[in-house]
Amino acid sequence: MSAAAKMRVIAHPPSHRFRALLATLTLAAAAARWLPMSVAEAGGSWHRPKPTVVLVHGGWADSSSWSEVVGRLQDDVCTVEVPPNPLRGLVGDAAYLSAYLQTIAGPIVLVGHSYGGAVITNAASGNVNVKALVFVNAFIPDQGETIVQLASAQPGSALAIADPTTLFTLIPYPGSPPGDFDAYVLPAVFVDAFANDLPQRTGSVLAATQRPVALSALATASGTPAWRSIPSWALVGTQDRVLPPAQQLIMAERARAHIVKVNASHMLMISRSKEVADLVRNVSQAMGEHPAADAGRRNAER
Repeated sequence: MSAAAKMRVIAHPPSHRFRALLATLTLAAAAARWLPMSVAEAGGSWHRPKPTVVLVHGGWADSSSWSEVVGRLQDDVCTVEVPPNPLRGLVGDAAYLSAYLQTIAGPIVLVGHSYGGAVITNAASGNVNVKALVFVNAFIPDQGETIVQLASAQPGSALAIADPTTLFTLIPYPGSPPGDFDAYVLPAVFVDAFANDLPQRTGSVLAATQRPVALSALATASGTPAWRSIPSWALVGTQDRVLPPAQQLIMAERARAHIVKVNASHMLMISRSKEVADLVRNVSQAMGEHPAADAGRRNAER
């Protein structure tokens, strides 16, 4: 090997070339994550990125309540995230979710069940990445409204009881404000009102594994609703004994949401997971095909 060739090898050893290649690949990956559009593999045409689906569970539940829906959506190669809902209070729960959503780049379809509907109503405000809200047997509060107020506005809710001890087991928790408790739904009430279209054994398991809600969360006034500026959908279970279907429809119509009805109980993400996944999938596809501005304008004109 000539002296000149040796100098070239010394000047550009393999480790330097590898580091340069690694840096190039890192920059390319970072750019791909933040680009608003990407090139489709087939045909090289531009398309909008698929939204990330974020599922928010309600009270007396946890993230596992979405398991069947998650599996169905992942079969369609959807990106699905199911953050925990702290269930400590509406203001804090919404702040937690809002911070979580800030870590997601690109469009988001935000789905809330039951009390989770109130959480997403507050958490999505001001987040331009949230392109759609999907309410599943969910509270859709306006500013100043509470869970207790909305649950009792129409007949038929198990939550519309003046004495909470007839509905809940109340357990003190460390650091609670005076008069506040963790509220656990009594097992018989859970099976009859929350899981009335599920096998009794399944309802009993759900009752035994429930996560409590801070009692004060049910009486906290909601803030400025995100549904005023974000297109919304509502899936209404017509057998719901927790949040009466009549009240769900009032809230959904007020939010100018697209409404879908299904013959199901409050826990329809378990009993009717296909219908829930189908709706979320359809909304995700619609958000991927149309600009957010157009979707918002269509929602406002309904």
